[in-house]
Amino acid sequence: MIDKTIKYLGYFTAFVVALLVLLVVYDATVRYLFSGGSVALQELEWHLFDIVILFGIVYALRESAHVRVDIFYASFSQKTQALINIIASLLFVLPFSFLIIYIGVDFVSMSYLQNEASSNPGGLEYRFLVKSLMPLSFAFLSLQAIRDAKTNFDAWRSL
Repeated sequence: MIDKTIKYLGYFTAFVVALLVLLVVYDATVRYLFSGGSVALQELEWHLFDIVILFGIVYALRESAHVRVDIFYASFSQKTQALINIIASLLFVLPFSFLIIYIGVDFVSMSYLQNEASSNPGGLEYRFLVKSLMPLSFAFLSLQAIRDAKTNFDAWRSL
């Protein structure tokens, strides 16, 4: 269930990247060829970029495409690699994710209660919506880290 959810989250993120590219091309064309533009569109670009980053990290963890010191990791045995992955998931990813979720919920709540909107004229309203992506993405990241820890533990035991 977690694996499928994260896979579709990755597909959604890829769709958002395509949408972001189209939006940036449109915005640049309107700005430079027609001397127009929209603050709301520029802010929407940043919000879409937030989606790409926050959900992209979850998909990167699922696909083992995240940054690590592969120069050392690649030379380790599969059992050692599995142990490193377990330690990384349980001691680094999970605590950091739980911290971001804990802080993020208050961050989103405050934004919602204040009815936070852009300070720019013509900017987007309901800023709490984009801020809510932060704890949500780290909840997904936590689930993926738990899944990775379990998968690597099973692999470590069988090796």
